[in-house]
Amino acid sequence: MVNKDLIIIGAGPIGLSCGIEAKKAGLDYTIIDKGALTNSIFNYPIFMRFFSTAERLGIGDLPFMCIAPKPGRQEALEYYRNVVEFFQLKVQLFEEIFSVQKEADGTFTVTSAKATYKAKYIVIATGFYDIPMYLNVPGEDLPKVRHYYKEPHEYAFQKVIVVGASNSSVDAALETWHKGAEVTIVVRGEEIGQRVKYWVKPDMENRIKEGSIKALFHSNIKAIRENEVDIETPDGVITMENDFVLALTGYRPNFDFLEKIGIQLEGATLHPSHDETTMETNVANMYLAGVVCGGLETHLWFIENSKDHAGRIMQSILTKENKA
Repeated sequence: MVNKDLIIIGAGPIGLSCGIEAKKAGLDYTIIDKGALTNSIFNYPIFMRFFSTAERLGIGDLPFMCIAPKPGRQEALEYYRNVVEFFQLKVQLFEEIFSVQKEADGTFTVTSAKATYKAKYIVIATGFYDIPMYLNVPGEDLPKVRHYYKEPHEYAFQKVIVVGASNSSVDAALETWHKGAEVTIVVRGEEIGQRVKYWVKPDMENRIKEGSIKALFHSNIKAIRENEVDIETPDGVITMENDFVLALTGYRPNFDFLEKIGIQLEGATLHPSHDETTMETNVANMYLAGVVCGGLETHLWFIENSKDHAGRIMQSILTKENKA
């Protein structure tokens, strides 16, 4: 049994920020992640560029140096590795958490794939990128259907359907088209998403206007087969020849895990119960940090507007420790 003051679950930017603040507070902590360091960013498309500037993505007052106005995936990975080394953060990677059990004395027993921990406090900073929002249509389990997009070369000269109108969908549509794919974008609403990056949105709209990329608005995938896809459109169901479907319809937090460890989910958006001042959940001494706080509303929290969660959490913990 490994005894700690604090276990932080999730080694993304916000989990690392919590580790920095815990170290400043003199707490004995460990950051644990089931994947690589900043696993979500690692799994982003290779050429993805952030909406935010480097300054806003920085944590722990450590400067994020970047030549371009908007940093890319590789620069972010480099920066957050440097953060871990600079602050000498205690990070355990590729260690999945199986359970978090509240004991009668108020402490937590945390069981992972590699060890069992005893901790007084828990921080959940697990993000939302691990579980796709599935289409739930026949054929979605075919190998040609992808819920994550890495880079465009694989789709060169193929018939590609991209589902969705968010940043990830638009980036994938444009990049694969530039590499020679025949691209159709299927959008449930009436237009490209309003939150698409402002320097990308006009490019996508112009490609649609000129007919380079075909767009089907007010439309949904109905069925997927090996060589074709059925799409419900305002003019009825059409069948299109198809090689790949990029179903980039968004992602969600691991709600099953949150409920399993006792966190209540509220309303239609499955908002995890927590105090917005201290970030403490309905489970005493268990806290939330980062984008996981928004439930299904994954657009509410980003690195730049949630990195201060770490300070709120540590203030709450120190207040409790001083009272004790």
